Amino acid sequence: MAKKKRNQPRPSTPPLSPAVLLKLFKEVKRPMSRAEVIRQLKLKKKDKALVKDLLRELVQKGKLVRIRRGYGLAEAMHCITGRLEIQRQGYGFVIPEDSRRKDVFVNQRDLNDAWHGDRVVVSVVGEARGGRNAEGRIVRILERGRKVLPVKVVKKMTGGEWLCRPSDPRLNFGIIATLKDESVKVKPGEIALCAPGERIDPTMWEGQITRRLGEETDITVQEALVKSNHNIRTRFPSGAETQAESLPPEPSKKDYAGRRNLTKKPFVTIDGATARDFDDAVLVERLKKGYRLWVAIADVSHYVPEGSPLDREAFERGNSYYFPRSVEPMFPEKLSNGLCSLNPDVPRLTMVACMDTDPAGHTVKTEVFPAVIRSHARLTYSQVRDAIIEKQAEARKTIAPDLIGMLELAEELARKINGLRVKRGSLDFDLPEPEIFFDVHGETEDIRPKQRNFANQLIEEFMIAANEAVAHFLIERDLPCMFRVHPPADEEKLKNLFRLLSRTDKSVTMPKEITPKKLQMLVASMEGTDKEYIVNRMLLRSMKQAKYSPDNEGHFGLASEEYAHFTSPIRRYADLVVHRLVKAALHEGEGVPAPVPGHKKLLNVANHLSSRERVAMDAEREILKRVTVLFMRDKVGETFDAVISHITDFGFFVELKEVMAEGLVRLSTMDDDYYTYWPQREMLVGERTGQSFYLGQTVEVVLEEASVERLELNFSLRSVLAAAKDYKDLI
Repeated sequence: MAKKKRNQPRPSTPPLSPAVLLKLFKEVKRPMSRAEVIRQLKLKKKDKALVKDLLRELVQKGKLVRIRRGYGLAEAMHCITGRLEIQRQGYGFVIPEDSRRKDVFVNQRDLNDAWHGDRVVVSVVGEARGGRNAEGRIVRILERGRKVLPVKVVKKMTGGEWLCRPSDPRLNFGIIATLKDESVKVKPGEIALCAPGERIDPTMWEGQITRRLGEETDITVQEALVKSNHNIRTRFPSGAETQAESLPPEPSKKDYAGRRNLTKKPFVTIDGATARDFDDAVLVERLKKGYRLWVAIADVSHYVPEGSPLDREAFERGNSYYFPRSVEPMFPEKLSNGLCSLNPDVPRLTMVACMDTDPAGHTVKTEVFPAVIRSHARLTYSQVRDAIIEKQAEARKTIAPDLIGMLELAEELARKINGLRVKRGSLDFDLPEPEIFFDVHGETEDIRPKQRNFANQLIEEFMIAANEAVAHFLIERDLPCMFRVHPPADEEKLKNLFRLLSRTDKSVTMPKEITPKKLQMLVASMEGTDKEYIVNRMLLRSMKQAKYSPDNEGHFGLASEEYAHFTSPIRRYADLVVHRLVKAALHEGEGVPAPVPGHKKLLNVANHLSSRERVAMDAEREILKRVTVLFMRDKVGETFDAVISHITDFGFFVELKEVMAEGLVRLSTMDDDYYTYWPQREMLVGERTGQSFYLGQTVEVVLEEASVERLELNFSLRSVLAAAKDYKDLI
């Protein structure tokens, strides 16, 4: 009998990893304890600690959910991982990490100590129906969205601690805080940063004040507060700084290799007066039959290799963050304002989209390639408006004579491109954006509508044309792309709008298919009428948020079938991704293939960038609200003309005409009648008097309160100034 051989190799088993455990749970199709996992995988006692760590990691990632002594697959237990967004009214929505899933509504009682911005696991307890979101409850907080909270110092307590309240009105609790050390000095009413500790009771937490920010009325303090609230990075890590410092001040001759030399061509940049980072330069030439549009974009990818410290930090930031008095750029200033910025009279590396059009402005041919350019002028929107649009003699003297003709040609082409975009149904909501004006002391002087003119539109038209051309360029080559997609408008909200309009105008009917063109025609038909404001507001409210995706779903708002972001790689990481994909396309067939990310990787990148864009938008809204409330604090008791912008069951919001500010008139302040909310008609109607309040109505209001703590402007109604002719028919 043959002897049994020793040290025979055991059958190979895959090394223990999170993927192995997840696969097991999917195969077994039921929750399991740790002991069951060990038995199923036929592991030994020595593997017990590793299994425990792997299970903890999967719970932390939201892939598994802890159930008493066992674990279950989150997806099988109707659990979703996402980021919690709490509304001012107290309830919240979980925004799933998987962008294909819809947001989950969470009632205030089901938040389970989760804060706004936390990464959570939500258990779905009620399915979506009738256009409403699915309902859920928070079962686990995976990660606090904020490790440090900005707080307002309320008072010093007898034991030496400080009573504080989070500056975010969505965090409804107090903090009893100690000072980190003797160097931290605070006073009641000031803003500070506080690291929260353990919860003392449902309304109070422990904490430690780590840093004083300063006086609440200081705009720079408010900006620092908002940056902390939204986890916006304010410092670059040493690796990214070192990489940026190692870059040359100007492109070298070897950088010109493989690039077209376009330094003689009269490219120009056109931006706002305060802009410092110039992503794009443009040039228009006349052809025998049509035009040639050149759009040169800063070639950031040449200096920022994928996976480098600068690239990793830019990805985490996702985009630049703009505040009234400061900017947190995606790249250090050496790149954003220097080497990559298309400053005048210096050579710069670019990626160029060159588009030939027919006489009507249709793009008939596109070429994309690397180049080196030299901007011939740094122009501003107001300068181009005065010199080219309005043809003011003095303004024309500020621009070189050889550029005047080129800019007039650019205006000619831009108007034709705009006409084509309008013709296909592109939606433009011409609603005013607020602009904050400061005096020499840094105090807010006024908040007025931002001035726009066709010089702004000219650049927008050329950027849209370039973005569409590059998306088409990648699609044509069957390569992946990071698309900028915009889903169709919310059908239920549109139905409500059409129902409302049809009550007074029988010619208005809900179309069988809602297209951008149909909505554009509706807007045009209401222009100059009493309903213009209502239509614009309700249409805007029906629009969904645009996002990034590797799947081409089209851009509803622009009525565009192929759209990507290509024109701002200094301030948007998505554009940098597209630049790299374009370069991969250009190097196809050259022997060494450039790395092209797969669909799953692009989807993860797209989800992350969409979430960072959302953060930027929320931060921008919050700082605007804070500055506005501070500006209005000394105007309590004053009377303003206003227009009703939104109706709710507890009152109506108004926009002031004298200053760009919005606030609330509560029904509880109106003692002349009992008012009923008619949601189908977007109205509040008095039961006794029949007095009605509706969108677009002009009223006179008195400012009663400007609360920085709650970020609220509260008004009382003084009088109704005007009633729309058609609205009596709606009652």
